[in-house]
Amino acid sequence: MKKANKALAALLALTMVTGSLAGCGSSNGSGKTETAPATEGTTETADAGASASGADTLVASSAHFEGKFSPFFAASAEDQHIVDMTQIGLVGADRQGAIVEKGIEGETRSYNGTDYTYYTASDLEMTQNDDGSVYYDVTIRDDLTFSDGTPITIDDVIFSMYVYCDPTYDGSATLYSQPILGMDEYREGMATLSSLIAAAGEDNTDFSLWTEDQQTAFWAAVNDGGTAFAQEIVDYMAENHGTTDVASAADGWGFTLADGATVKDFFMAIGDQYGWNFSSMEAETAGSALSDLIPEDVYNYSTVGVKTGDSADYIEGIQKTGDYSMRVVTTEVSANMIYQLSFAIAPLSYYGDASLYDYDNNKFGFEKGDLSKVRSVTTAPMGAGPYTFKEFSNGVVYLDSNPSYFQGEPKIKHLNFLETQEDDKVVGVESGTIDIADPSYSTEVRNQITEYNGGSEDFDGDVITLRLYDFLGYGYVAMSADNIKVGSDPASEQSKDLRKAIATILAVYRDEGIDSYYGDSASVINYPISNTSWAAPQVTDDGYQIAYSTDVDGNPIYTDGMSAEEKYEAAAQAALGFFEAAGYTVEDGKLTAAPEGAKLGYQVNIGAGGSGDHPSFLLLKNAADAFAKIGFTLTVNDIAVASELYSTYQSGVAEMWVAAWSATADPDMYQLYHSKGATNYYKINDSELDEMIVAARQSVDQTYRKSLYKAAMEIIMDWGVEVPVYQRSECYIFSSERINISTLTPDMTPYWSWMSEVEKLELN
Repeated sequence: MKKANKALAALLALTMVTGSLAGCGSSNGSGKTETAPATEGTTETADAGASASGADTLVASSAHFEGKFSPFFAASAEDQHIVDMTQIGLVGADRQGAIVEKGIEGETRSYNGTDYTYYTASDLEMTQNDDGSVYYDVTIRDDLTFSDGTPITIDDVIFSMYVYCDPTYDGSATLYSQPILGMDEYREGMATLSSLIAAAGEDNTDFSLWTEDQQTAFWAAVNDGGTAFAQEIVDYMAENHGTTDVASAADGWGFTLADGATVKDFFMAIGDQYGWNFSSMEAETAGSALSDLIPEDVYNYSTVGVKTGDSADYIEGIQKTGDYSMRVVTTEVSANMIYQLSFAIAPLSYYGDASLYDYDNNKFGFEKGDLSKVRSVTTAPMGAGPYTFKEFSNGVVYLDSNPSYFQGEPKIKHLNFLETQEDDKVVGVESGTIDIADPSYSTEVRNQITEYNGGSEDFDGDVITLRLYDFLGYGYVAMSADNIKVGSDPASEQSKDLRKAIATILAVYRDEGIDSYYGDSASVINYPISNTSWAAPQVTDDGYQIAYSTDVDGNPIYTDGMSAEEKYEAAAQAALGFFEAAGYTVEDGKLTAAPEGAKLGYQVNIGAGGSGDHPSFLLLKNAADAFAKIGFTLTVNDIAVASELYSTYQSGVAEMWVAAWSATADPDMYQLYHSKGATNYYKINDSELDEMIVAARQSVDQTYRKSLYKAAMEIIMDWGVEVPVYQRSECYIFSSERINISTLTPDMTPYWSWMSEVEKLELN
């Protein structure tokens, strides 16, 4: 059901807001633009892959390209890779996604026990003022050029910012949502043609802002293609979920309509939901693309700006201070603002119109509300990245090295990204048609690599070299403080002790469960944050400890040299101590009675397909057996339909559940753990925790924020509402025969891949 997809999307809403932040530049954008023709097929794949034998060509696998390689409108992760290779970002990040502030002279930071120096296109200085405002002073290098030889100045940066902030911009960048001084005044007084016509209604007779022909074309498109789009959803819901009318189908899809609603009513609701941005409405498809059902000229109405009133001529908080410097002023601290500055520096001369740029007279390279020139070159990027775009043909993107790249021309002259099916990635590297691939890592893939390497389990095999890195997300077991408590107060020490009793036994069985499901492709984590984050506690940090490894008095449960069975017994005894402190009656090592408001057993929901297929399933089964020995019942409810699992905790009825969070470059905890957070399903309500989360949001000092988040995580763990379980691995594989492995960038992460230092990579 689409409703389930939306629920999942809400859980994973904390995704990167600024593209990869990993390469030489990153972009914020995705959106609906025209596409270049692309063809998938085994013939084209084989032909393109054959170039891997070339002495000066590197071939990397890719999933399907949308063909939208614009830094403003890249529509997929695959398209974003091309953007990263052809552009440079205004600011950059390190291996943990933390912003590099002194990129011109270089900034050295330690990761995994090694010091690395990071160089970027700019220096960034942040100043918090007494009135709550923040200055972001940016200075770019004065020796940068685009690949066509045009010097880069701060005017290119300002032009790029105004594109992102235009009232008609419909990519995925959200720079315009930041509290930049004067942003609201600049964006008001203009709306898109599609939204205005829709709001006026089909019987409108006022054609002062659009023509009668435009209105007629719009409603013809709604009544024809729009209703067809909605009808596909209705048909899908009827066939797969037994809905009987439009209203019930819409409800299952996540829209509330009155009884007797028509298919047109459904499409109108979709339009209202997305502000009549046809590109965004594509997300609701049950099959056909909306762009295939609505005439192109009408589809473009959502990108046409119409002046409806007065607005400011410029954004007051975007201030040019020199040929290579600027200041961005926000009216308040926004933790996400620093990441928004990672956008690509796009050439004004290529994406805009230089004759329309005059900073002093409030002209910024295009007419406000008209991004047609920017959109016209969506399929052919140009920038200052390590490679230049040559062509996209038959599922292959062809790139050539950029001699003017500021970190040095890549040693490999040509880089091809080849559309490759998942099953063909490992065999492609083994056969020599691909040099680099990113298969979904699994035990099966590991065994396949081992076989190709002649039985060697060495990561640096003779045929294939394997590099693992942590996936952005992590898995966990959660508890609702409202539903697992003693008495009526979820915040009482007794309530916390009850939840920590449960968590202590769950935590001790994590290793076996994860090892059995993932093998070496996942590891147990100990804090409620992805290990990929710059704010994640490291093993070498003071105070680092295994999750739920102390007893009710704060003493360590485990000692060096303990066997697994000894650990299980120690955890059970510690759990009994927590239960007793919570008010449970303990007799002869078993629970015999629960305090008021509590129970002798709780239910945990897990989406294991009804068959136990989940990395945390064995953990729960082993824990259930351990609980049974001490007189406590843990009921494992394996839910086959994911949407039903989500609804149990989103509605607040679940006692316990198993799920996973995705990570972001910025570790802001408000949404998840603040008492007013939209996805605080744990029902934590802690004033001290709230203050820490808000304080971290109100600071631009990353070191200070990390200390706050460490303290916040200790409070979260003390509440006993989340047991961090695992973080799985992803991988890159490389041809050991073709690539000089010693030139691969070390210590890869989700924020720092082989592409991040592609200029250093060499072929054998």
